[in-house]
Amino acid sequence: MRQILSDGALDPLDRLLINRLQDGLPITERPFAALAAETGLPEVDIATRLTRLREIGAITRFGPFIDAAAMGGAFCLCALAVPDDRFDEVMTLVNAHPEVAHNYERQHRLNMWFVLACERPEDIASVAGLIGAETGLKVHLFPKLQEFFIGFRVEA
Repeated sequence: MRQILSDGALDPLDRLLINRLQDGLPITERPFAALAAETGLPEVDIATRLTRLREIGAITRFGPFIDAAAMGGAFCLCALAVPDDRFDEVMTLVNAHPEVAHNYERQHRLNMWFVLACERPEDIASVAGLIGAETGLKVHLFPKLQEFFIGFRVEA
């Protein structure tokens, strides 16, 4: 379900965590150790805050970004034209697929956009076909022609 956060939903530590996490974490046994030192919070409290941020919709996912193409797989940007009264239903169906890397709403005729990340390039068409069959909507595929790194960040 789409959520809008209330003005007081995030405290300064939440905002700091969101901003710092966008820069990535070290790949170590204790990835939250540096954040714990910086914030003064125990590592377990950082993990608890991340869970809460996910639950309230302040962040939509937390995890590694895996380059499927570098490992022999494929990515594909996809879009759907979803009737407003079905948006939450369709979002739930789309997000149930583990291949969906992220999903977002746009103010456009094609109002739901998501990225498929599959282990094999041929799986893009089959997962998109499943989503189309489940939703009854045409899945538009926009395969990557060229890669650009834009370094997108959002200040919390």
